[in-house]
Amino acid sequence: MASCKFPGSLGFQSHTIFSIDSDVMMSTNLPSDKSSTTESSPSMVMLQMIGGTWLSQLIYAAAKLGIADLLKDGPKSSEKLAISSGTHASSLYRALRALSSYGIFKEVEPNCFGLTPLAETLQSGVPGSIRNMAITCGDEYYYYPFGKILYTLQTGKSAFHHFHGIGIFEYLMQHSDSGKCFDEAMTDYVSQMHISFAAAYDFSGVKKVVDVGGGHGTLIKSILKANPAVTGILFDRPSVIEGSSKSIEAAGLAERCEVVGGDFFESLPSGGDVYILSSIIHGWNNEDSARILRNCHRAMVNNGRLLLGELVIPTGNEPFFGKIHDINLMIAGDSGQERTENDFRKLYDMSGFKLTRIIPTQSLGSIVEGVRV
Repeated sequence: MASCKFPGSLGFQSHTIFSIDSDVMMSTNLPSDKSSTTESSPSMVMLQMIGGTWLSQLIYAAAKLGIADLLKDGPKSSEKLAISSGTHASSLYRALRALSSYGIFKEVEPNCFGLTPLAETLQSGVPGSIRNMAITCGDEYYYYPFGKILYTLQTGKSAFHHFHGIGIFEYLMQHSDSGKCFDEAMTDYVSQMHISFAAAYDFSGVKKVVDVGGGHGTLIKSILKANPAVTGILFDRPSVIEGSSKSIEAAGLAERCEVVGGDFFESLPSGGDVYILSSIIHGWNNEDSARILRNCHRAMVNNGRLLLGELVIPTGNEPFFGKIHDINLMIAGDSGQERTENDFRKLYDMSGFKLTRIIPTQSLGSIVEGVRV
């Protein structure tokens, strides 16, 4: 069967056992059958959770094969998808059937699959795409070190470094294809946080914003476009600056935004009244983070403000993506960590700031505001 009809509804019935927040792409859905959480024993629920390992690899495979892109014009049979993706038809059908049971794709009629809202996030180049993230997290170089989690728990050291013999960023520099996908995955991830960050904070009365480690300027561009009276400085590594300058010019903001290269461990551009680090500090331990923040402290005007865009781990037992991402940082990185409000308060105290408030955004991240003291 080469083509198939698509029913009017994409809806699927499921029960959520692990809801990170209201964002549909951050939920794990189980089929609405006798294995639902309202009826299952703890053992059955645990089996479903253990199966998350298999599910994550199915998502990786679908992303790598570009299945969602193949379905952008409408549902197709598994046989046609197999031909287009170079896969074994029966095996692909079984994979898509399993993914559909979690709301990732939908079998709209026998042997015929279409997109769902979750599947759409695996498309390339669409708003909210996390295809590159799915590929990165499922790829062998990244995925295999997680089998060495006991090493990290027993030693406190990176399993990635133990497995590969080098740190993750050194590895990515040596493997350009993986590095490119990783960079694109991080860009997709932080871009969504940047946009929500700019919308959630009131920049009234601010004169100059310094975006530290701002990449190609997604955040600073959003801030400047929404606040015509504000000027900005985009600061990042010299190797990033060329692309950043082009991005700022293309946005028509070159006259209001200076692009500066350097090392945030050494010094930062001076004179800003707001310094922003979005999705930066979680990559460093407290000592290194405090070093970066002290440089912000030295560079900013009196009574300047520091804004960190980060995942703030809540207290208690509620599910939160930051708690799992913290494990990712522990295994894949060398010194990164996610932090609680109290952790940020201590970090600010170490760096010459007073934490004033935490502002939620429409993304998973929050804005941790501090003032210079």
